Parts: sequence; structure tokens; C-alpha cells
Amino acid sequence: MPTYLVRLAQAHESFRKVELRALADLYDVGLEFLTYDEDSPYCLVDLPSDSAARSIISRSILAQGVYELWGQGATYDELHKSVKSISASRWSQYEQSSFRFTVEGYRGGKLAAEQRDIIESFSYLDFQGPPRMRNPDVAFRIFEDYDLDVPTPKFLYFGRLVAESGRNEAKKVYDLKKRHYISTTSMDAELTLLTANIAQVTPGKLFYDPFMGTGGFPIACAHFGAVVFGSDIDGRTIRGTGGSARRGQTGKMDVVGNFKQYGLTSSYLGGFVSDLTNTPLRVPVSASSASGGFLDGIVCDPPYGIREGLKVLGSRQALLENERQSHEDQYKIPGYIPPKRPYSFIALLDDILAFAVATLVENGRLSMWMPTANDEDTELVIPSHPCLQLESVCVQAFNKWSRRLLTYRRLKESEIPKGALEIATKEYEKGTRASDLNGFRRKYFQGFKEFNNMRKEFERMKMAPANDGIEKDSTAEGGLGQKSETKH
Repeated sequence: MPTYLVRLAQAHESFRKVELRALADLYDVGLEFLTYDEDSPYCLVDLPSDSAARSIISRSILAQGVYELWGQGATYDELHKSVKSISASRWSQYEQSSFRFTVEGYRGGKLAAEQRDIIESFSYLDFQGPPRMRNPDVAFRIFEDYDLDVPTPKFLYFGRLVAESGRNEAKKVYDLKKRHYISTTSMDAELTLLTANIAQVTPGKLFYDPFMGTGGFPIACAHFGAVVFGSDIDGRTIRGTGGSARRGQTGKMDVVGNFKQYGLTSSYLGGFVSDLTNTPLRVPVSASSASGGFLDGIVCDPPYGIREGLKVLGSRQALLENERQSHEDQYKIPGYIPPKRPYSFIALLDDILAFAVATLVENGRLSMWMPTANDEDTELVIPSHPCLQLESVCVQAFNKWSRRLLTYRRLKESEIPKGALEIATKEYEKGTRASDLNGFRRKYFQGFKEFNNMRKEFERMKMAPANDGIEKDSTAEGGLGQKSETKH
């Protein structure tokens, strides 16, 4: 198979290979990684053809483009020898074509005059067509990969452009800074689009978000052609009273308005108020039957319960029969607010998996985000279900915590082991307070409390008089300073 260079964005490194594999699997394209380094944007892969490379990269969010590899080497002499050895048979195809040459450096580069000399060194290709910087018939690029603070490149690549990705255009169009209606928890548009790719969204498929908020994930799925709908326990965000409209915007702003902004209303089935444990959706009686599913995919960012504890519909105490009857009599009254009770975060994750098993079609995908505290000795256990196969785990790291994107595939009936669904009832955290039911929430606030105590102690030591008998530890002071500089 031909070898191609994928020019990756140097962002969200743990997501890049996962996205490429998911897209290759989606288009049934054989993809083999030859070289890959999270510290480099240059990745070499084997692909069957230009059309296969184009199908994958054209919708990638973390790739910038794909190039047919014409040569590589540690020096320009080695690069030219490689070009003559690998690609000489292809030169005649572009002899009369208009062309463009560019030089790109990663962590280094050349001056304009030096770049011209480099381009002239490829004159042996003997292209007779006119050079054209805009819309040429064929474009070539020399890639220089440097080490930091080293004036000469450590490796060089030369390739013919096959296709550019839609990354820049998609990020520009769906930028949250330009979206009419958002909330404080709206996820970055780049990550929602990336999630949709990993979930293998394609035209005509049906995708659902049970925690839709202002509609970020359904919008991303609709961008790739899916038919979408969603729900949220807080109806205010769906109706337009729980988010924040941009200044200067007139008229009502809600989830429907966001779809109108992007011209995606034909892909939006609507949203409704519900929590996952009391869904009005028709769920097959037998969760073990793969034929009963109707969703092609579920994408979601469940609430972490940090600012407010997780809640579901229901009373904190078991409802008496007369209380239950009272709620049934009142729920149609305007302004009625149903009671809510605290909810275990671990139970929430397991409930999402159980819902996915009952509603996904065979090979349907669930992509959900899950937080993890970085300073725990034992990280949160990734939830599992015998009818779901964990396909990938991607990590976005912050200072004291991270969040993971977990992607599962609904197994076919023939892939599920006999008796796999006979699972013992799980024991969850017990308690009536939000922190009792959410270990991550508890750890999150404990971590910041510990950090604040360290900072106060540090300030106290700085303000202490020189003769008060306290000896300051300069190494400890430096260590604290290093922690405060950790990048998010």
C-alpha cells in the first residue's frame, strides 16, 4: 500500500490516533500506522489509495491534511536520494500541471531566501507547468521537524498534497464565541465535533444526547449528517431560560435557535424534559436482545455534580402511597416542580451503560465523558457492561483532574457470552448529601482545600519576621511555585 504523511494538529494528542482509527473503520478503510509520536505532528501511515486517504482526512478534526509521501531523510542529501528512489515514476504525471511548493518547519524554520533555495533544489523534478500559489493543479510541501533550540532539522519529509481537512472551517463555524445561545457548561466545539467523529456519526443515523443542555453534541452530530434529538432534566436550558444569549442578540434564544443559526433544523427532531432513570423513550423489555435497539449512537457529557449535586426525580425518602398519589394529582398544574433526590455518580455511569445496551442497535456506539481526579492513588474504575465493548479511552488533562472520553460498541447478539447478563446487583455509595454520593466531587473540593491550605501556610511563612525562630525552606518554596505554574 502507498505511504502517506498525515499532518496532525498538535492538540489533544491522546485523541488523534483514536479519531483516525474510528474514521478508517467507519469507511471500511485499511489503515496501518508506521510512525507516530505524540510529540510530533507528522505521522506516517499506509492507506490503500488517495480516495481512501481523502475520505478519512476530509472530515477529521485533529488532522490538517494528508500527503502522499515522496521521500524522507535526516538530511537534504538523504531526502533527495529518497525522492528519486521512491517517486521517480510519478513525476511525468504532473509534468504539465500548475504547481506550488511550500516549506513548513515545526519548532523551527528557515528564512524566506533559504526556503527559495530549498525549493530550487527540487528542480530535477523538471515540472514544465506554471507555478501558481492559489488553486494549483498539484501542491507539494517540504516538512522540517526540529528539536527545540536546535538550528538544523532532525528529519525531513517531502509529499504531494492529497486532501486538506475541514478542521479550520468547522472550528470557525461552530466556535462557541459566535454561538447565539450557550451555558456555562457548554463544551468546546472542537471536542464535540471530535466526539461525533469517534462515535462514527454519518448521514441518516439517529443519535441521542440524554444531557443535551444547550445542544452542543446534537449540533456536532447534525454537522456530520445525523438525525438528532436530546433531553435534559432541566427544561430551562432547552426552552432558552437556563443558558445565556449573546449580547446584541434579539428575539428568543434556545436550542432550536442554535440549530437555525447553523442551518441544521432539518436534522433536529426536538428535545424533551426527562432524566435518564425516568425516560419516556420506549425501551425494549429485554435488554439482551440486540434487535430491539433503535438508536445508532449516544453521545453525552454527563453532569459531574461539582457545583450542584447530581439529582434524579424522586423523593429523598421512599414515597408513601398518599404522597405518590399527591404528585400524580399535581404534575399537570402550571408551575409544579417535581421533587428530586441525590444520585450516585457511579450509579449514573452504570445507568447510562444499561440504557445504551437497551436502546443501541448492533455495533451502535456510546461516547461519554467521565471525570477523574489526577492525584488519587486509584483512579475511578471505568464502568463496564457485558453487552458493550470498550473501544477507546482518550484523556484530556487539567491541573488536578482529567476527563476521559469513553467509547463503547454495542456487541452483536452472537458476541455476548451466554449468561453474561446475570450480574449481581451493585452496591453504590449511600448517603443523603451530594458529596456522600459522588467520590469525584468530594475529591475535587478536598484537593482545592488542601492546595489553599498550602498556599496560606506559604504566605504565613513569607510574612513571618526573620527572628521569629522559623527557618524557611527554599526548596519547599520553589516546589510550591512549580505547582502553581502547571499548565491546564
